[in-house]
Amino acid sequence: MTQALEKKTYTSEEYLNWEILSEERHEYDDGEIRLMTGGTPNHNRICRNLLIALELAFKEQPYETFFTDQRLWISNRNLYTYPDIMVLEKPIQLQESRTDTVMNPCLIAEVLSKSTKDYDRSEKFVAYRTIETFQEYLLIDQYKIQVEHYVKTNAHQWLLSEYTDSEMTLTLSSVDVQFKIADLYENIEFK
Repeated sequence: MTQALEKKTYTSEEYLNWEILSEERHEYDDGEIRLMTGGTPNHNRICRNLLIALELAFKEQPYETFFTDQRLWISNRNLYTYPDIMVLEKPIQLQESRTDTVMNPCLIAEVLSKSTKDYDRSEKFVAYRTIETFQEYLLIDQYKIQVEHYVKTNAHQWLLSEYTDSEMTLTLSSVDVQFKIADLYENIEFK
Protein backbone atom coordinates (compact mmCIF):
# COMPACT_ATOMS: atom_id res chain seq x y z
CA MET A 1 0.00 0.00 0.00
CA THR A 2 1.09 3.55 0.38
CA GLN A 3 2.51 5.08 3.54
CA ALA A 4 0.75 8.14 4.97
CA LEU A 5 2.82 11.25 5.60
CA GLU A 6 2.26 13.40 8.67
CA LYS A 7 -1.43 13.80 9.50
CA LYS A 8 -2.34 17.07 7.88
CA THR A 9 -4.93 17.93 5.28
CA TYR A 10 -3.51 19.28 2.03
CA THR A 11 -5.25 20.93 -0.87
CA SER A 12 -4.82 19.34 -4.29
CA GLU A 13 -2.89 22.44 -5.36
CA GLU A 14 -0.45 22.04 -2.43
CA TYR A 15 -0.02 18.40 -3.36
CA LEU A 16 0.65 19.11 -7.04
CA ASN A 17 3.18 21.86 -6.24
CA TRP A 18 4.93 19.58 -3.78
CA GLU A 19 4.80 16.49 -6.02
CA ILE A 20 6.52 18.28 -8.91
CA LEU A 21 9.60 18.84 -6.72
CA SER A 22 9.58 15.43 -5.07
CA GLU A 23 11.97 12.65 -6.08
CA GLU A 24 9.44 10.07 -4.86
CA ARG A 25 5.88 9.44 -6.01
CA HIS A 26 2.96 10.19 -3.73
CA GLU A 27 -0.74 9.53 -3.98
CA TYR A 28 -3.23 12.22 -3.02
CA ASP A 29 -6.52 11.04 -1.54
CA ASP A 30 -8.94 13.83 -0.67
CA GLY A 31 -6.49 15.85 1.44
CA GLU A 32 -4.14 13.07 2.51
CA ILE A 33 -0.76 12.50 0.87
CA ARG A 34 0.73 9.00 0.94
CA LEU A 35 4.18 7.87 -0.14
CA MET A 36 3.99 5.13 -2.76
CA THR A 37 6.15 2.13 -2.04
CA GLY A 38 8.75 0.84 -4.48
CA GLY A 39 8.35 -2.25 -6.62
CA THR A 40 10.17 -5.56 -6.72
CA PRO A 41 12.02 -6.96 -9.74
CA ASN A 42 9.04 -9.26 -10.45
CA HIS A 43 6.67 -6.28 -10.26
CA ASN A 44 8.76 -4.40 -12.79
CA ARG A 45 9.15 -7.43 -15.08
CA ILE A 46 5.39 -7.98 -15.20
CA CYS A 47 4.78 -4.29 -15.95
CA ARG A 48 7.39 -4.42 -18.70
CA ASN A 49 5.94 -7.62 -20.19
CA LEU A 50 2.42 -6.18 -20.30
CA LEU A 51 3.67 -2.88 -21.70
CA ILE A 52 5.50 -4.68 -24.51
CA ALA A 53 2.44 -6.79 -25.37
CA LEU A 54 0.25 -3.69 -25.50
CA GLU A 55 2.70 -1.56 -27.45
CA LEU A 56 3.18 -4.25 -30.09
CA ALA A 57 -0.59 -4.62 -30.47
CA PHE A 58 -1.19 -0.86 -30.70
CA LYS A 59 0.78 -0.23 -33.86
CA GLU A 60 -1.53 1.93 -35.98
CA GLN A 61 -4.30 1.86 -33.34
CA PRO A 62 -5.64 4.97 -31.57
CA TYR A 63 -4.31 4.09 -28.11
CA GLU A 64 -1.47 5.22 -25.93
CA THR A 65 0.06 3.28 -23.05
CA PHE A 66 1.45 4.81 -19.87
CA PHE A 67 3.19 3.17 -16.95
CA THR A 68 4.19 3.76 -13.35
CA ASP A 69 5.13 7.46 -13.40
CA GLN A 70 2.07 8.85 -15.17
CA ARG A 71 -0.31 10.59 -12.78
CA LEU A 72 -4.06 9.96 -13.06
CA TRP A 73 -6.68 12.40 -11.71
CA ILE A 74 -9.98 10.90 -10.54
CA SER A 75 -12.11 13.99 -10.06
CA ASN A 76 -15.14 12.22 -8.53
CA ARG A 77 -12.95 10.94 -5.69
CA ASN A 78 -10.50 13.84 -5.40
CA LEU A 79 -7.73 11.29 -5.97
CA TYR A 80 -4.39 11.55 -7.75
CA THR A 81 -2.68 8.20 -8.24
CA TYR A 82 -0.12 6.39 -10.37
CA PRO A 83 -1.48 3.12 -11.82
CA ASP A 84 1.09 0.55 -12.91
CA ILE A 85 -0.22 0.51 -16.50
CA MET A 86 -2.91 2.62 -18.19
CA VAL A 87 -4.27 2.55 -21.71
CA LEU A 88 -5.89 5.73 -22.99
CA GLU A 89 -7.70 6.27 -26.24
CA LYS A 90 -6.29 9.15 -28.26
CA PRO A 91 -6.57 12.01 -27.90
CA ILE A 92 -5.61 11.80 -24.25
CA GLN A 93 -7.47 14.10 -21.88
CA LEU A 94 -5.32 16.15 -19.54
CA GLN A 95 -6.55 17.74 -16.36
CA GLU A 96 -7.41 21.38 -16.98
CA SER A 97 -4.33 23.63 -16.78
CA ARG A 98 -2.02 20.59 -16.34
CA THR A 99 0.34 18.93 -18.80
CA ASP A 100 1.31 16.04 -16.51
CA THR A 101 -1.98 14.50 -15.37
CA VAL A 102 -4.29 12.32 -17.48
CA MET A 103 -7.98 11.62 -16.97
CA ASN A 104 -9.35 9.14 -19.53
CA PRO A 105 -8.01 5.59 -19.14
CA CYS A 106 -10.06 2.81 -20.72
CA LEU A 107 -7.90 0.06 -19.19
CA ILE A 108 -5.87 0.00 -15.99
CA ALA A 109 -3.59 -2.79 -14.76
CA GLU A 110 -2.13 -3.11 -11.28
CA VAL A 111 0.51 -5.62 -10.24
CA LEU A 112 -0.41 -6.84 -6.79
CA SER A 113 1.98 -6.83 -3.87
CA LYS A 114 1.41 -7.93 -0.30
CA SER A 115 1.03 -4.32 0.80
CA THR A 116 -1.27 -3.13 -2.04
CA LYS A 117 -3.46 -6.09 -2.98
CA ASP A 118 -6.38 -5.26 -0.66
CA TYR A 119 -6.34 -1.57 -1.61
CA ASP A 120 -6.10 -2.34 -5.36
CA ARG A 121 -9.06 -4.74 -5.15
CA SER A 122 -11.28 -2.53 -3.05
CA GLU A 123 -10.97 1.23 -2.53
CA LYS A 124 -8.84 1.86 -5.58
CA PHE A 125 -11.12 -0.19 -7.85
CA VAL A 126 -14.13 1.69 -6.48
CA ALA A 127 -12.41 4.98 -7.34
CA TYR A 128 -11.42 3.78 -10.81
CA ARG A 129 -15.03 2.78 -11.54
CA THR A 130 -16.10 6.42 -11.24
CA ILE A 131 -14.06 7.25 -14.38
CA GLU A 132 -16.48 7.44 -17.29
CA THR A 133 -14.03 6.01 -19.85
CA PHE A 134 -12.82 3.14 -17.65
CA GLN A 135 -13.89 -0.23 -19.09
CA GLU A 136 -11.37 -2.86 -18.03
CA TYR A 137 -9.18 -3.73 -15.04
CA LEU A 138 -6.36 -6.25 -14.69
CA LEU A 139 -5.01 -7.34 -11.32
CA ILE A 140 -1.83 -9.36 -11.79
CA ASP A 141 -0.34 -11.35 -8.91
CA GLN A 142 3.46 -11.25 -8.80
CA TYR A 143 3.85 -14.24 -6.45
CA LYS A 144 1.97 -16.86 -8.47
CA ILE A 145 0.22 -17.18 -11.81
CA GLN A 146 -3.08 -15.45 -11.20
CA VAL A 147 -4.72 -12.67 -13.18
CA GLU A 148 -8.09 -11.17 -12.33
CA HIS A 149 -9.70 -9.57 -15.38
CA TYR A 150 -12.69 -7.28 -14.83
CA VAL A 151 -14.74 -6.05 -17.78
CA LYS A 152 -17.53 -3.50 -17.54
CA THR A 153 -20.66 -5.02 -19.07
CA ASN A 154 -23.21 -2.34 -18.10
CA ALA A 155 -23.43 0.64 -15.80
CA HIS A 156 -22.59 -0.65 -12.30
CA GLN A 157 -21.96 -4.18 -13.60
CA TRP A 158 -18.57 -5.87 -14.01
CA LEU A 159 -17.70 -9.39 -15.15
CA LEU A 160 -14.73 -11.18 -13.53
CA SER A 161 -12.62 -13.79 -15.31
CA GLU A 162 -9.68 -15.49 -13.59
CA TYR A 163 -6.56 -16.89 -15.23
CA THR A 164 -4.37 -19.33 -13.30
CA ASP A 165 -2.82 -21.33 -16.14
CA SER A 166 0.09 -19.92 -18.12
CA GLU A 167 -1.27 -21.48 -21.33
CA MET A 168 -4.56 -19.58 -21.13
CA THR A 169 -5.13 -16.68 -23.51
CA LEU A 170 -6.48 -13.39 -22.23
CA THR A 171 -8.53 -11.29 -24.63
CA LEU A 172 -9.02 -7.64 -23.74
CA SER A 173 -12.38 -6.16 -24.66
CA SER A 174 -11.79 -2.40 -24.50
CA VAL A 175 -8.90 -2.68 -26.96
CA ASP A 176 -8.16 -5.27 -29.63
CA VAL A 177 -5.41 -7.19 -27.81
CA GLN A 178 -4.88 -10.85 -27.01
CA PHE A 179 -1.92 -12.50 -25.26
CA LYS A 180 -0.98 -15.66 -23.40
CA ILE A 181 -0.74 -15.47 -19.64
CA ALA A 182 2.77 -16.95 -20.04
CA ASP A 183 3.78 -13.73 -21.81
CA LEU A 184 2.93 -11.70 -18.68
CA TYR A 185 5.02 -14.00 -16.50
CA GLU A 186 8.03 -14.33 -18.79
CA ASN A 187 11.28 -14.29 -16.73
CA ILE A 188 9.39 -14.18 -13.44
CA GLU A 189 11.10 -15.96 -10.57
CA PHE A 190 8.61 -17.37 -8.07
CA LYS A 191 10.05 -18.10 -4.67
